[in-house]
Amino acid sequence: MFEISLLIMVSAIAISIVWSTLILGISPMPSSNKARHAMLKLTEETGDGRIFELGSGWGNIVLALAKKYPDREIVGYELSLVPWLTSILVTKIYGVNNVKIYRKNFLAADLSEASVILCYLFPAGMNTIEKKLTSQPETANYLISNNFALMSQVPHKTIVLNDLYHSPIYLYKL
Repeated sequence: MFEISLLIMVSAIAISIVWSTLILGISPMPSSNKARHAMLKLTEETGDGRIFELGSGWGNIVLALAKKYPDREIVGYELSLVPWLTSILVTKIYGVNNVKIYRKNFLAADLSEASVILCYLFPAGMNTIEKKLTSQPETANYLISNNFALMSQVPHKTIVLNDLYHSPIYLYKL
């Protein structure tokens, strides 16, 4: 009986992730440890306002930000059900109180209260977020992106990771 229950649970999780991937056009892919550390390092140059992570996935960066900045509010947006639930659980287990994680499309969210935005999107997602940020009168002061650049902006700083792909991490002043 246990094996059947486990099989059903694993199948439901897999179906949920595949469904979200098909709907969103991208799978919930966590940033590598090197990328996460570089992104956290770049946040040190961003003042003391709210930090938003767009597509917060499994909660790895949200949790690291919450620990690093206990006095800053950390906001995550994730649409994929299983990663969203996982990130909620992880933040509860670690007892961080400065995190809010929404199961909401960040394109429909009010990003005007963000001081810093972090993301690991795909090229079309970067184009969409760039249009959203440039169309809002009040926007974040900084954007930190893992791997994918904004098309019409020059980064303030770029860190190239010592990994197989020499992955770039971009810091933009908006």
